[in-house]
Amino acid sequence: MAKSLYIASLEPRAGKSVVALGLMELLSARVERLAYFRPVVPETADVRSALIQARFPAAAVAHAFTSEQVEDLLADGRNDDVYRGILEQYRSLTHDADFVLCDGTDYTGVSATYEFAFNAEVANHLGAPVVVLINGNGRDAEDVVESVMVARESLIREGCTLAATIVNRVATEDLEAISTALGTVRGHEPEFTIPETPLLGMPTFAEVVESIGAIPVIPSGEVEENREITGYKIAAMSLPNFLDHVGEGYLVMVPGDRSDLIAGAVASRVSTTYPNIAGLILTGGLEPAHQVLDLIEGIEDARMPIYAVDTDTFQTARDVAAVTAVMRPSSERKISTALGLFERHVDVELLADRIDVTRSDRVTPLMFEYDLIERARAANKHIVLPEGTDDRILDAAEILTRRAVVKLTLLGEVERIAKRIAERGLPPGSVKIIDPATSPLREQLARRYQELRSHRGVAMENALDVMLDVNQFGTMMVETGLVDGMVSGAAHTTQATVRPALQVIKTRPGVSIVSSVFLMLLADRVLVYGDCAVNPNPTAEQLADIAISSAETAERFGIEPVVAMLSYSTGASGQGEDVERVREATKLARERRPDLRIDGPIQYDAAIDASVGSKKLPESSVAGQATVFIFPDLNTGNNTYKAVQRSAGAIAVGPVLQGLNKPVNDLSRGCEVADIVNTVAITAIQAENS
Repeated sequence: MAKSLYIASLEPRAGKSVVALGLMELLSARVERLAYFRPVVPETADVRSALIQARFPAAAVAHAFTSEQVEDLLADGRNDDVYRGILEQYRSLTHDADFVLCDGTDYTGVSATYEFAFNAEVANHLGAPVVVLINGNGRDAEDVVESVMVARESLIREGCTLAATIVNRVATEDLEAISTALGTVRGHEPEFTIPETPLLGMPTFAEVVESIGAIPVIPSGEVEENREITGYKIAAMSLPNFLDHVGEGYLVMVPGDRSDLIAGAVASRVSTTYPNIAGLILTGGLEPAHQVLDLIEGIEDARMPIYAVDTDTFQTARDVAAVTAVMRPSSERKISTALGLFERHVDVELLADRIDVTRSDRVTPLMFEYDLIERARAANKHIVLPEGTDDRILDAAEILTRRAVVKLTLLGEVERIAKRIAERGLPPGSVKIIDPATSPLREQLARRYQELRSHRGVAMENALDVMLDVNQFGTMMVETGLVDGMVSGAAHTTQATVRPALQVIKTRPGVSIVSSVFLMLLADRVLVYGDCAVNPNPTAEQLADIAISSAETAERFGIEPVVAMLSYSTGASGQGEDVERVREATKLARERRPDLRIDGPIQYDAAIDASVGSKKLPESSVAGQATVFIFPDLNTGNNTYKAVQRSAGAIAVGPVLQGLNKPVNDLSRGCEVADIVNTVAITAIQAENS
């Protein structure tokens, strides 16, 4: 029978999306087959189930009834039919799931006076321990403690097992007082408090225009329209006074014939002296003169969404005020913020122990990526990203910052990057920004560079010029210890990223060559492929070095190293220069690291498949069990990793550079935001051990 957990809130608007999302993230790293179940969903669209399904596509998502169906059944006195139907749907999930997270009702249909008892009854029928959720918004410590005691006593009276209590949406200034007060009435279950974060209560521009039925005049794309609204303003005064009353991220409602205010609002998007307005709603069914629209469309950097409604300004303001925020699958900023809140304020290991979750022997990509983020956060490192103006880098920086994974420095034009960081809703100073051309660090780093490259005749003047290059500047920040690691390559070649590191950071003692691995995330395991990105035709000595470095990298990321030295023949069956090179490399690697399980030459099928391995190399402790695959040359390795990636649906994380004194990692120029996030996390983990 699958294990389960039930989320029950004591009252509405307790922030269940944050808790459901956080628990699913926690469970997905520990459970291979996970399901999400809602006994009762709203009659309208169930946004939270859609969010969970999008975030965790491998998880089964199901519900039993809508709120209207439950109300009808209860009104007819058919209570048992409700519980029977819920239990039947739940049991159907447990056949194919190891754990089911059950998300109780939202006070949208069932009578609020009956709802908490209803959830307790459902949890009992499902045999699920309960995480009770308390809304701490606007409450003092005494009030919160009273609610916790009521919830605890009610659940115990109903015969429920209480797994944990979470008080959510607590005012930041009250967090310590409420935590202390809870400690005086602590029960057997752990108790956690999560602070209120305004961003989660802010609707996006897209949610507002959808709710009020606005039509686009000048749409600006998904990124801008998914921006959260921090406040509202009605524009009716003169332009100078209007500019003094707007704030960062405001939505402005303005009559459509006020061309002066519309043009001024758009100009704020390219100005560094006024706040960045999120968008405009033109009221009264009026549109600006076509000359004004032509002017706006010609300002490429403005990118401000402008929509229109037929209602007057007063009615529009009332309609906008009624819009509530929800966390949708597209709400990446809110999702990152919610996960960061949960992970910072809930002791997930303690909670995991409490609900008796055990890790699977199999490692799914989601589990591995979750572990990367957790380990990187624990390492608490500082990483520099030289390509600070690239949109993918900025998006990754937002995710990493909101989830508090690492401290970041971005390189590039300060005002430009700061403006784009602000557009993503991050507070000033949350990400450090340095312009190599104007930074006082330039001279300091140039002096150190000259010292390191003096044998090449580098003069100070030349060193200062070299420091204008963002990769050179970032590499010197790593070398001097200003940061712990660097990730680049989204907009630069591998050579531009790696060469500076080879010049000044150099290889670790005992390592003759810098090499790379890809972490190949298959459906049920993680494999290490090396070298698939750096060395075209390594010698036997270099192959041995790559094998040992790759084994150490595997260990660093929790993979037991079983090393296969690959060739086109297995054992003593083949002859030829290429086979002999692999045979010699295997011998050298074994001599240097007799503690490692290393074998070769061996073909890929014999290394990965136990049945083939037992036939081709029956005496080997590696055949059929390999986790680290060392390719004889770059041509073989690069093509193989791409073939596995595309044909087997594997996620290829890397290339991860190894052998340097301090970590520098290269991105593919075709990388996606998730690749950058993973690579930064890997770099932070490497820095912990460098």
